[in-house]
Amino acid sequence: MEAIEHPPIFHLPGIPDHVTYTWVVMIVLAALAFFASRRLELVPHGTQNLMEIVLEQIRGMIDDVMGPQGRPYLPLIATLGLFILAANLMSLVPGLAGPTTNLNTTAACAIVVFVAYHAIGFKEQGAVTYIKHFMGPVVWLAPLMMPIEIISHLARPLSLTLRLFGNMVGGHILLAVIFFLMGLNGLIGWALSGSAAGAVVGGISGLIAIAFTVGFLYPLKLLVSFLQAFIFVMLTMLYIAGAIEHAEDGHGGHGAEHHDSGHH
Repeated sequence: MEAIEHPPIFHLPGIPDHVTYTWVVMIVLAALAFFASRRLELVPHGTQNLMEIVLEQIRGMIDDVMGPQGRPYLPLIATLGLFILAANLMSLVPGLAGPTTNLNTTAACAIVVFVAYHAIGFKEQGAVTYIKHFMGPVVWLAPLMMPIEIISHLARPLSLTLRLFGNMVGGHILLAVIFFLMGLNGLIGWALSGSAAGAVVGGISGLIAIAFTVGFLYPLKLLVSFLQAFIFVMLTMLYIAGAIEHAEDGHGGHGAEHHDSGHH
């Protein structure tokens, strides 16, 4: 890894790069929100139109997954989704460090979701009713169901953390390897060495590598960036939906976990 990793072009001494670029993402999103809401118009255009389309899509997802009762949680869900998407896309820019390629960032997002949906469950249902979610359909099953449910819920932030981190850092490593092979110490350097074999083999191989990166690898990484943000948001909505569903409605926690397993 040390051979293919390079420090980003912008680095603050004494501050980890993932923290620095988390601030960059927050500044970008705050600026986007400012320009979108600076002059609100009945017929939106420009940045306002873009953000309204994004928020309408997220609200539509919330209505489909959680129903109208999920709309109060739009700020939490939209903020998480936009932050993760922007952080994912940042890793595609050479010279920048994507925050979601660091385990600390993905774990922080997962812990926010974990704390939030339990807090929402306690607020919406009360402590006693919410805890009944963990006890199973009948009282005598509670000693068996409680440990299973607790382990299941504790596995959720771990799953969210590792899924996002693994997918983003895997693509990051693949891009780094390709760039390393194409660099002045690799194919391009061989093509410029002056030898006939280097000019032919290195030049052709370098062109193939460039075409592969631009035509396949970058579009794939772009798709993964959107897909991972979508999956994180979808699971967040499912967890919140399970937390606000009443115990007598069929134990929403099991339904959310079923959807979670379907994304693995």
